[in-house]
Amino acid sequence: MDDSVTPPIAVPEPGSDPSSDVDAVGPRIRAIRTAERLSLRKLAERSGLSVGFLSQVERGLSSLALSSLRSVAAALERPMTDFFGPTDADAALADDALVFTLTRAADPSRRVVSGGRYYELLSSRSPGLVLEPMLIYVEPGGTKEPGIGHEGEEFVYVLSGELVYEIAGTEYRLWAGDSLHLRSNTPHRVYNDGVEKTVVVSVVTPRHG
Repeated sequence: MDDSVTPPIAVPEPGSDPSSDVDAVGPRIRAIRTAERLSLRKLAERSGLSVGFLSQVERGLSSLALSSLRSVAAALERPMTDFFGPTDADAALADDALVFTLTRAADPSRRVVSGGRYYELLSSRSPGLVLEPMLIYVEPGGTKEPGIGHEGEEFVYVLSGELVYEIAGTEYRLWAGDSLHLRSNTPHRVYNDGVEKTVVVSVVTPRHG
C-alpha cells in the first residue's frame, strides 16, 4: 500500500430525505408567524432579514443558517428548540462536578431542515453545557443570505465537498479536511457554490436554547 495516499473520509448520510422532512423550518416559521398574526414585513423588520429572503425561506426555496434562525426565533419570541424535532438521546447528570450527555447512533435525530441545508444536533440538552455540536449537510446552489453576526464562537470541519465562508466581506474556501474557527460577532455567511453536497461538523456557542 502507498502510505502517501490519504484514505477517503467516510461520511454518514441522514436517515431520511431532508426535502420531505416534516421538521422543515420554513413551514414552521410560517405557521408560527401566521398564528401570531404577524406580517412577513413585520417579521423582516424585527429579525433584520429582508421580506424577499424570508418569503423564499417559508416556501422552502432558500436556506436559513442557524445564525439567522436565531434572529427569527427572537423576533417571534420563541426558543430555538421550537424549530427542532424531538430526541430520545440518553442524558446523564451525576453531580455538580460531572455533567454529560450520551447520544446513541440509533437514537432518533434531532434536526431541522431549511431549503438546501439539513442540521442534525449531535447532543441533547444538559445544564452547564455550552457547546452546540451539529452535523450539517449543505446542498449546492441556493440563495446567499446576508452576512450576519451574533454572540459566541463557531467552529467548522469539512468532511466532504467544499464550502465558502465569507467573513467581513472576504471569502475563504474550505475543502475536506479544512477547518475554521471564528468569533461569531464578525458578520459572516456560508454557502456551497460547488456541484456536490457538502457535509461538515460544526460546533457553536451558545447553545440554541
